[in-house]
Amino acid sequence: MKDYGDERLKRMLEHRITPPIRAVITGGMPYGNKDLHYGHVLGMFLYADFMARFLRDRIGKDNVIFVSGTDCYGSPAMETFRKKVENGYTGTIEDMVSEYHERQKAELKKFGISFNFFGASAVGDAVPFHVETSHEIFNSLYENGYLKKMSTLQFFDEEHNTFLNGRQVIGKCPYENCGSEKGYADECDLGHQYQPSELIDPVSTLSGKTPTLKEISNWYFDMERCLPLLESWIADAEKKGARQFFVKEIKEFLKKPEIYIKKDQVELYEEVKFLLPTHELREEKSKASFVLVFDKLENREIACEMLSENGIRYRTGKTVTPFRLSGNISWGVPLPDKDGMKDLTFYVWPESLWAPISFTKTYLNSIGKYDEWKKYWCDKNSYIYQVLGEDNAYFYGPVQHAMWLCTQGKNPSLDIPNGNLNMSRLIVNKHSMFLGNKASSSGVIKAPNLNDLLEHYTIEQLRMYFLGLNVGNTSSSFSPKPFNPDAKPEDDDPVTKDGNLLTNVYNRIIRTLFYTWQSKLDGVVPVRPISENILKDAVQTILKYEKCAFENKFHMISYELDSYIRNINKYWVANIKTCENDNEKLSQLIADTLHMVKVAMVLLHPVSPDNTENLANLLKVSPDIFSWDTINEPIYNFVENKENYKPTFIEAKFDFFKKHPSQLNFE
Repeated sequence: MKDYGDERLKRMLEHRITPPIRAVITGGMPYGNKDLHYGHVLGMFLYADFMARFLRDRIGKDNVIFVSGTDCYGSPAMETFRKKVENGYTGTIEDMVSEYHERQKAELKKFGISFNFFGASAVGDAVPFHVETSHEIFNSLYENGYLKKMSTLQFFDEEHNTFLNGRQVIGKCPYENCGSEKGYADECDLGHQYQPSELIDPVSTLSGKTPTLKEISNWYFDMERCLPLLESWIADAEKKGARQFFVKEIKEFLKKPEIYIKKDQVELYEEVKFLLPTHELREEKSKASFVLVFDKLENREIACEMLSENGIRYRTGKTVTPFRLSGNISWGVPLPDKDGMKDLTFYVWPESLWAPISFTKTYLNSIGKYDEWKKYWCDKNSYIYQVLGEDNAYFYGPVQHAMWLCTQGKNPSLDIPNGNLNMSRLIVNKHSMFLGNKASSSGVIKAPNLNDLLEHYTIEQLRMYFLGLNVGNTSSSFSPKPFNPDAKPEDDDPVTKDGNLLTNVYNRIIRTLFYTWQSKLDGVVPVRPISENILKDAVQTILKYEKCAFENKFHMISYELDSYIRNINKYWVANIKTCENDNEKLSQLIADTLHMVKVAMVLLHPVSPDNTENLANLLKVSPDIFSWDTINEPIYNFVENKENYKPTFIEAKFDFFKKHPSQLNFE
């Protein structure tokens, strides 16, 4: 791109971000026991889809793979299946997750989520590749010495004579200040992990009674050994622009093991403190608790047992714990038999972390390029973008990256050799709130059904609105007027207000252009060199948009689009009166305005793909127009006959960007 002699543009071009040669984009996987709600699609997959579409235009569609899939295995699916069978369901658990998978796939397609492959870990083409990947990673961690057998306690229902899986136990999370609504056997619904013995007030969902704890052996990944590497990893992620709330959350997990004790129990603590493993006492005047800090997790666990034996109540702090890889439930990927440990399956969380690798292999295999999967996951010239909600930050953050690093060998390094798994660029979004409350499919506040939203809005309006939310910094509330009982008739609808940029402002200027060349120039678009100030303004917007995209500041992209598109209208209005009796001036105005419309069309392509592609068809330009290699070239370079360039004739009141039919009654 040219700098047109502008010093500011010159500096922007000098500091332009270098794009990757290839990229993988993934979105967090929805469970195989639930239908999707708006938060899954518009709060997560939309942003992944934006990145995939942007990168396809920026570096070429053949260099981008966008994958995700249904997370089929684990105790959530088993518990849902058990309840469905009790209510008369006659299918298998494979049938159930397959039904959910197909519905999820259909919903995502409806909203224009442009996967190369949306698979399922337990059904369909991805299964053999997922088993293969699971075994490869397990064997690598085992051979490199990062796995250990641990005998731990697991909940057991005496009445039903069975071990309980994770979701068959409900209690309260033991973490200090945790706001979770549900604590399960060894993790809460906010992602905190703990030992089963730490769960407060556990209840079996099978019998409704307090379960006992029995010893069982499993494989664990030794996370504690990775602490120095993880500290360097999060520091590097922070330098590369990882969102601050995510960095802060992860740094809390990388602290030394801590125990919180209420100050009203200080006398009890004084009686036993010399019996506890070596620790540091930290007291903060403004807090209701004092803190015991230990060098090792093992010492904290010994202290927990001793405090419990002496009737001292406590809560544990966030820290890195051994990460369980295996379990004894039947519904899971089978583990390799090692050291006499047989008939185990993978715990659902680890195998869901590497599922995107399995899906990438599946997709590439389908196009005859299986051997190229490492070009995407193990090459420094390839970037991996993973979009997820903040609840999953611990798993996709320290757990995933520690495992990836430890597949290198006995001396892993952040300076990753080619051929080894790369670190991901995590795009972590804050909660999507509905009417000011956390929305979920299982919580008290039910998220709207996707089809219900489509009764009031177009898909493009919803995509435009959600792109403008500042999910990278704050928990944005979704308050669509038709679903808001407190909305007044005179209140603006926030969704249509943002969508009006397309349906009103951009639509109007495109329509004006078509009508002008149809009425005054016999439908022929005049060919003129684009004015330098128009080209210069376009470069500035393109560079700012690109920077925001690579820094994942999606709401700022929305701001840049709004500013640029409104300026197109202002430019036309400011100049059209001078063209009334001057065809040359009118031709130049059309050429300049059409160039701005063309640039805006390319920038809008990842946001409103169907409408921008329909506009390109009506303009009779080649699909190459969406490539960023030629983003600031005039539209005439993409037509067959520039000497007699005649776009499609449009009738009066034609809409390039349509409102929802329900909104037309209020115009």
